[in-house]
Amino acid sequence: MKVTVNRGISIVLMVVAAGYLLMAFQLPEYAFVPVDSDLIPKLLGICLFVLGVCFFFAKDTDTEEQKKRRTIPKKETYMLLGMMGLVLAYITVLEVIGFVIMTALFILISSRLLGYKKWLVTILTALFFSIGVYSLFNYGLAIRLPAGILPL
Repeated sequence: MKVTVNRGISIVLMVVAAGYLLMAFQLPEYAFVPVDSDLIPKLLGICLFVLGVCFFFAKDTDTEEQKKRRTIPKKETYMLLGMMGLVLAYITVLEVIGFVIMTALFILISSRLLGYKKWLVTILTALFFSIGVYSLFNYGLAIRLPAGILPL
């Protein structure tokens, strides 16, 4: 049996789903709770595995046009790598600098990197979104997000 791109991706998805399910089934169960906290992770893992199996058996014809579309131009490769580096930097310093500042910076830099030119709209969106989400989580839902260097 020939391993096409779709079959290769489906095998990777099934392996990821199996590992995810293995970890989901190790979550502790709580007594006297009708719907336990491990229900959603287990359902998501099962769905991912089933979709991986369906993707494996899906009919796929690899045409020349599909092969051409699969190549990524060099400019877009640098953009993808830049975004990946930006996400890693965001994750790394989120606790130290704080949610509001890092999220606003992430939105500003990623918008510019992806080609959006209007500074005023980007700055307002970044500030309102990060402050709004922080307020919603901290004060509305009582879920603490890292304040970092801001005295919030």
